[in-house]
Amino acid sequence: MAFRKALKKTAIIGGGAVATVFGLSHLIEYRKTQAQLAHVAAEAELKVPYADELPSRQAQLTALKTTEEFDVLVVGGGATGAGCALDAVTRNLKTALVERSDFSSGTSSRSTKLIHGGVRYLQKAIMQLDYEQYMMVKEALHERANLLEIAPHLSAPLPIMLPVYKWWQLPYYWAGIKMYDLVAGIQCLKSSYVLSKTKALELFPMLKKDKLVGAIVYYDGQHNDARMNLAIAVTAARYGAAIANYTEVVHLLKTKDPQTGKEKVCGARCRDVITGQEFDVKAKCVINATGPFTDSLRKMDNQETSNICQPSAGVHIVMPGYYSPDNMGLLDPATSDGRVIFFLPWEKMTIAGTTDTPTSVTAHPIPGEDDINFILREVRNYLSPDVEVRRGDVLAAWSGIRPLVTDPNSKDTQSICRNHIVSTSESGMVTIAGGKWTTYRSMAEETLDAAIKAHGLSAETCKTVGLMLEGAKGWTPTLYIRLVQDYGLEIEVAQHLASTYGAKAFDVAKMAQVTGQRWPIVGKRLVSEFPYIESEVLYAIKEYACTAIDVIARRTRLGFLNVQAADESLPRIVQIMGKELDWSQEKRTAELEAARKFLYQEMGYRSRSEQLTKTSDINLDYQEVVRYKKRFHKFDKESKGFITTVDVQQVLDSINVHIDENALHEILNEVDLNKNGQVEIDEFLQLMCAVKKGQVSDSRLAILMKTAEETLDKRGPVTVDRSGGGV
Repeated sequence: MAFRKALKKTAIIGGGAVATVFGLSHLIEYRKTQAQLAHVAAEAELKVPYADELPSRQAQLTALKTTEEFDVLVVGGGATGAGCALDAVTRNLKTALVERSDFSSGTSSRSTKLIHGGVRYLQKAIMQLDYEQYMMVKEALHERANLLEIAPHLSAPLPIMLPVYKWWQLPYYWAGIKMYDLVAGIQCLKSSYVLSKTKALELFPMLKKDKLVGAIVYYDGQHNDARMNLAIAVTAARYGAAIANYTEVVHLLKTKDPQTGKEKVCGARCRDVITGQEFDVKAKCVINATGPFTDSLRKMDNQETSNICQPSAGVHIVMPGYYSPDNMGLLDPATSDGRVIFFLPWEKMTIAGTTDTPTSVTAHPIPGEDDINFILREVRNYLSPDVEVRRGDVLAAWSGIRPLVTDPNSKDTQSICRNHIVSTSESGMVTIAGGKWTTYRSMAEETLDAAIKAHGLSAETCKTVGLMLEGAKGWTPTLYIRLVQDYGLEIEVAQHLASTYGAKAFDVAKMAQVTGQRWPIVGKRLVSEFPYIESEVLYAIKEYACTAIDVIARRTRLGFLNVQAADESLPRIVQIMGKELDWSQEKRTAELEAARKFLYQEMGYRSRSEQLTKTSDINLDYQEVVRYKKRFHKFDKESKGFITTVDVQQVLDSINVHIDENALHEILNEVDLNKNGQVEIDEFLQLMCAVKKGQVSDSRLAILMKTAEETLDKRGPVTVDRSGGGV
């Protein structure tokens, strides 16, 4: 009550809206002992058994099988599960972690890539005088500062612009954003500021000019989520935790408590997904950190327990980098249906999302066309009419399942918990569910505190505040220069390695092959337009990558950035992994097919096929049909009604252009809908119709045939390189 009174006494009226400001005594409560990140002191107390060499996955499995009893067994290798393992092992607890798929294979790799306190949560806290939401934002802002400190190579502050199109909104939004700065206190990244219309357009030239009155810029953090998750897990392994991906829980082990006669969870029966071998892992405490699959493990414990997870799907899309400035994001605070949309530069591309739709729990969520088009419509609303937002410019799309939860201890079990929940079952299993990426560390700390209390474990205090993650120690913003100078890497490649692996980038560079060229000396790219190199595949295996999907989705982020480029890289990735892991030809084929299915289903590649189907109407006018048929017949000289690679190659030879035969097959295969090895006139007209509508962009065949047609008359150069390729 006293807090609410303080709130009511400190109201600021602005732009016709009330922005309530919390009492200064609550806001400027910096808690310097907590805020100062004493990572030097924290690390000085800890031994790092595997500082030089990570144990192999086989060694980790051996440890799981042969250890008599662990103190803690964590089930789930997402951000929260990995955080729990790191917290436990640094408290001197004997720690194990198992993940049925790959580390970060679920929700943790499919986020908006922001490390943030939650501007919209603060707005609700103010408007509803909600102390719980205020404290949730305050905690998240503290964790934001910590995460930026412990993994500076993987994260950085990002300015985000909030465009304003009505004068009364300017003071309203300004007061809210300033509150965000105040709640962060000394951990405020940079102070927010107001921009005039002219300055806003200078910084974000793609912005819609009409009715724009100005903008407000505030700062949050951004990170490479899957790599961050992996860094947490690998750091736990460095400190001695036995961690294994592709290891699923078959059922929980239980024993009767001699004092109470009740059954207690004492471990889990696990199965190595790769070999099929089963084994028991004994543990004093089992922690359920399985995200959207929380209820599956809870029902293993007690079949009668009610569900607490209410999954929601969030879809994101990736578009070419030219859709946004290099270092400025955009926030749409009120979309047409009340959602919030972020539009952010990420890995030299542009990421837009997210949606919020109830869904069922699945290990393989698929981005829906309706959600993709919703995001595109919202993006169009904020960008200049000069920028044609095309469906074909979507380079990748994915769906992540957000595990919203209801509190099992609450009387109102239907009420969604806005934060996370930690609960202990009658059999002693500790469940951590809900929450957000940014607060993974504090969630893990709270979970371990509950586990220690419930099971009487002998443990030290939490040491993860300020504890540097894998690659952070020794990293500097100029580290990439040493990589260029010492190894002869391209600047772009060196920058990528430094920002992905931190100080461990030197280990990746040492594994790189000589190119045989004058420059770069080492570092063969997997695909020409991305800085990922072949030695990263070898290093990925050291980081527990077991499949080609692990490499394209989580060790590199190629599958999340451009599915066509990822598809092109797969044969070489499978070749490298096959040689290193001694895969049979059958295994290599299976890996290639599985990875392509992943791109097709989960990363939006199938959307390309849906945009270009023979069942769609060919919506071209008469002159366009005549023009495109004329172009087609320059290649189909015998009027067969279709063209093959031979026909295309003959035309290219006549204008002195040479393309690799395999590349030519790939180019035609993109348009060959019935996969009969040829492109028919109907398929070509369908392609040109889709290009006209913006459903397909940068089609290599369309560009090649257009340029070749022009060259046949002018005898100029022909450009056939793929320039992005949408899905």
